[in-house]
Amino acid sequence: MKLILIFLLNISMYALDLQKANIYDETKHQINGWYMSEKLDGIRAYWNGKELLSKNGNKIYAPIWFTKNFPPFELDGELYTKRDDFENIQNIVLDTNPSKDWQQITYNIFEVPNIKGNFDKRLEKIKIWLNKNPNNFIKIIPQIICKDKKHLNKYLEELVNKKAEGIILKNPYLNYENGRTNNILKVKTFFDDEGVVIGHNYNKEKNFKSLVIKLKNGIVFNLGGGFSNKERLNPPKIGEIITFKYYGFTKNNKPKFASFLRIRKKE
Repeated sequence: MKLILIFLLNISMYALDLQKANIYDETKHQINGWYMSEKLDGIRAYWNGKELLSKNGNKIYAPIWFTKNFPPFELDGELYTKRDDFENIQNIVLDTNPSKDWQQITYNIFEVPNIKGNFDKRLEKIKIWLNKNPNNFIKIIPQIICKDKKHLNKYLEELVNKKAEGIILKNPYLNYENGRTNNILKVKTFFDDEGVVIGHNYNKEKNFKSLVIKLKNGIVFNLGGGFSNKERLNPPKIGEIITFKYYGFTKNNKPKFASFLRIRKKE
C-alpha cells in the first residue's frame, strides 16, 4: 500500500495545470452558440514549445521526425489514430523507445494555451503557423457551432453510432483559463474514471470474481464486470491503475453498473 501511495503522490506532484472539462448537465448549462467537437479517445499531450509532455508532466518520447516542424509556442491536444483504438495508441505513445508505428499517430489540437483572445483567435495562431509550415502530423480538431440541445443530442447519437467516445463543448468567447472549468464540458453516454487495484476477490472454486478498487476520493468498491475470459485468467495486478466506465453513483457514492475498460499505463 505504501508503494501505491508514493506512486499516486508522484503523479499529482508533477501533473500539469491544464484546462479540464466538467460534466455536461442539460438542466444547468446553456450551450447554444458554443462549439462542439468529437472527444477523441487517445493520449492527451501538451507541447511546451520544445517537447511533448503527458498530462502528468512526464516526457513523451516522440520521434524527432514527428515533432520536427512543431511550433515554438504551446499546444494542447490528443495523440490519436482512429476510433476504438486506445490500446494501440497507448502502446505506441507511451513506449520510451519510439517506433515507426508513430507514423499512425496524429496530434489533434483542441487548444493553444496562454494566447490572448478568444478561442477562434487562439486557434488562428496555429492555423497561421501551419500555413507557413505544413505538417502532416498536426491536425486541428473541427469545431461545430451548437444550435441547441436537440442539435447536440443528434450529433452525440451520430458519433456514438460510429464508436466515438463523446463530445466536448466549449464556450468560444472567453480567454484561455487553466484548471477545471464550466466553460468546457464533456458529453458522454457514460462516465469513466480511474482507480488503483488494492485487492482481488475469488469464488469458492478460487476463480477470479472481481477487483477491489480504490478511487482518488478514498471510496473502495468491487469491480467484476467487463472482463474477457482471458483477462479473468490474468486480472490486473495490485498497484495497477485501471480505467472503468459507470452510469452514475449509488447512495453510498460508489460507481453504479461499473465495467472494466483497460489497464492504464503510466503517462
